[in-house]
Amino acid sequence: MTTSRSGHLPQRIQFCRAPDGVRIAYAVHGAGPPLLVSTCWLSHLQFDWESPVWHHFLADLGRFATIIRYDERGHGLSDWDVQDHSLEARIGDLEAVADAAGFDRFALMAMAQGGPVAISYATRHAERVDRLLFYGSYSWAGYGMTAEDLETEDTFGQMIKVGWARPDSVFRRVFTTLMIPDASEEQMRWLDDLQRVAVSASVLYQARQQRSQADAGPLLGDLDVPTLILHSTGDQMNPFMMARYLASSIAGARLVALNSNNHILLEDEPAWPIFVDEVQHFLHVDAAVPSPRVQVEDVLSDRELGVLRLAAAGLDNAAIAADLTLSVRTVERHLQNVYAKLGVQGRSARIAAARLLA
Repeated sequence: MTTSRSGHLPQRIQFCRAPDGVRIAYAVHGAGPPLLVSTCWLSHLQFDWESPVWHHFLADLGRFATIIRYDERGHGLSDWDVQDHSLEARIGDLEAVADAAGFDRFALMAMAQGGPVAISYATRHAERVDRLLFYGSYSWAGYGMTAEDLETEDTFGQMIKVGWARPDSVFRRVFTTLMIPDASEEQMRWLDDLQRVAVSASVLYQARQQRSQADAGPLLGDLDVPTLILHSTGDQMNPFMMARYLASSIAGARLVALNSNNHILLEDEPAWPIFVDEVQHFLHVDAAVPSPRVQVEDVLSDRELGVLRLAAAGLDNAAIAADLTLSVRTVERHLQNVYAKLGVQGRSARIAAARLLA
């Protein structure tokens, strides 16, 4: 267990095994509803904990949520000697962390390259994901890429091969400037160093090549979960058009445009408190229910209302499924969405949700 530079927010670092045996490091800290982060590629659980770029993210979100985050295979404290960085392998990593952390249901946040993994997990394990968030993320890294963009990517790949492991930060500073162009020199130096300690040049090159093939776009229409998308309008790593595509492809998704040029929001910029407020409100929907009847009608879809009304009338899931010509699994999914949107949970969730119709 380690503490932050401010002496609080202890984090517990633990390890689990992915289906293929790769050891994955994960950390848990904070208090409140569980928020599992589908990690970005550039992370180191211990190094991030003391950083001037990530500390505010960990501290501020940890005040109202239990944060579960992990180092992707080949990165940080996870096993480095890895060749398989395919989408299936990375989904397996997330499944292993979710099981090891021990929460039956949780909110899932996709950060940057974690988007395809989170989307795939949420469609396969809908019963476990009660809310879905995207932060500077996407469904496919190649969305909207032009021939010039592809050429630039090839150039980046060569730069990684040549300069990633060098003691000086000349080559790594190119990536740093793209991620946090408005940062201070101290913040940029720290991100320069993170790149070197988080991943080797060979693993990064392989991982980037394989990640570029991961396209979860065809799954977006299958998502049926409250979704919040947060993205910087001036993001140079993952352009804002990627967020627009997510928002237009996921039913009911809400898009929040953050006025920033930084891929990683910094603590002293105006967009940061907006980000925190949006996430806190999204995870605590029950904090804003001024009128139960109006809130229910405003928040739930027609189908969800129909399912809830039958549940309130005393029908079990099988009877509701027969009445509405749905599968029992679909009824269960609708009820889980109802509970998430109305901010009720636990064994009494069905009764509490039904009472809001009265």
